[in-house]
Amino acid sequence: MSYSNVKSEQPTSSAPIPRAHLLKFIIPSLIGVLLFLVPFQVGDTINIGMGLMADSLQALLGSALPAIAVVVLCLSVVATIYAKLATPAWAKKGMLHEMFHVGPVWLAMRGLGALFAVMTYFQFGPEFVTASFTGGVMLNDLAPVLLTFFFFAALLLPFLVEFGFMEFIGSMVRKPFRVIFNLPGRSAIDATASWMGSGTVGVLITTQQYEQGYYNGREASVIATNFSVVSIAFALLVTSFVDINHLFVQFYFTVVVSGLIAAVIVPRLPPLSRKSNDYYEPVGCQLNEERTEKVGLFRYSLIQATNRAAGAPGPRELVRLALLNVMDIFLGLLPLVFAIGTVALILAEFTPLFTWLSYPMVPVLELLRIPEAEAAAPATLVGFADMFLPAVLATNIESELTRFVIACLSLTQLIYMSEIGALLLKSKIPIKFWELVAIFLLRTAITLPIIAFMAHTFFF
Repeated sequence: MSYSNVKSEQPTSSAPIPRAHLLKFIIPSLIGVLLFLVPFQVGDTINIGMGLMADSLQALLGSALPAIAVVVLCLSVVATIYAKLATPAWAKKGMLHEMFHVGPVWLAMRGLGALFAVMTYFQFGPEFVTASFTGGVMLNDLAPVLLTFFFFAALLLPFLVEFGFMEFIGSMVRKPFRVIFNLPGRSAIDATASWMGSGTVGVLITTQQYEQGYYNGREASVIATNFSVVSIAFALLVTSFVDINHLFVQFYFTVVVSGLIAAVIVPRLPPLSRKSNDYYEPVGCQLNEERTEKVGLFRYSLIQATNRAAGAPGPRELVRLALLNVMDIFLGLLPLVFAIGTVALILAEFTPLFTWLSYPMVPVLELLRIPEAEAAAPATLVGFADMFLPAVLATNIESELTRFVIACLSLTQLIYMSEIGALLLKSKIPIKFWELVAIFLLRTAITLPIIAFMAHTFFF
């Protein structure tokens, strides 16, 4: 998913910045900031501009969205099979070749996703697939959100990443991010976009930045698994669901503190610490944050930004590549999310797998003085399947402290296979399934004691 491979030039003098370049940086970047990074209250919820567009489209299409998802998933399988068997000219090179020339495993996953969707929509086949809390969750709850969110995210992300805003912020905050997280400063944008909008938007930004050569493999893996937090809007939904709305400020403060601590520690441990610093091979390294001239930080950042804006693709090319990105997400990513998410929910709801796996968590929770430890234990691990499942399990727990801890933990674990996990496996970021499991467990082990400590010490 790459819009351009234009490399930002280094400033060579202190000559005035051309006004045209400055406007080309400021206007699109301001639009991107307003769409992705500025939260505002709508009724009882907090949202962003892009989220409002997605919600409006979702309201407009309404009950038609599950049917649209079924059509998209089936089209993905048909188009992939046709491209592989007939080898048409349009699928022999470029993004369309990458989109449809996939291996047998990915083809099988696309087929499985389409099959699950058709079975759920027409309500035939095993109940464990078609139930409202497995296939129904994916088709009726998640797919409509993903279709509308991804549609606008893919179309509008160029305003945020193609016209110099990443370069400007990256240069401004380079030093603290290198010292604290050992990451490029531009990764601050990923975190902000996630907090204000959606974790999936953060992953999409990270994927694009990796494929354009602005993150290496280690940096992209670290950012995607430690900075792609769920949005404030979803956090509000979770607190409402587990009936701790009156503790939202304490809740989100705990999530932010424990999440930041985990973001400092987890990347310094295997498997992330052993990741290669190699850049995506087709483009190589396109990033240079080092100042080579004695100019002020603000001016240097502005020069970096305007150089990138000056080399940005034109409107026609941006539209063409944005539409290709929408196709890639709908036809390549959505089937994978549906297949993996449904299987994960089946394992969580119809098998005792997560209950068995959670047995070692009971003494841990008891050690942390968490009430109803046995009831809470499965909720500490089931989030790997889907981020909302811990909140579902927590509703049956009487202790408000325990519900608070579970809700906080579910937001700090970050790795859930129904969405973020599938996104990462589909992307070109060099991360494997077992590494996602390891990172999930590490984040659980680090954030759970912090959350419990803060809950006991400050709030209960």
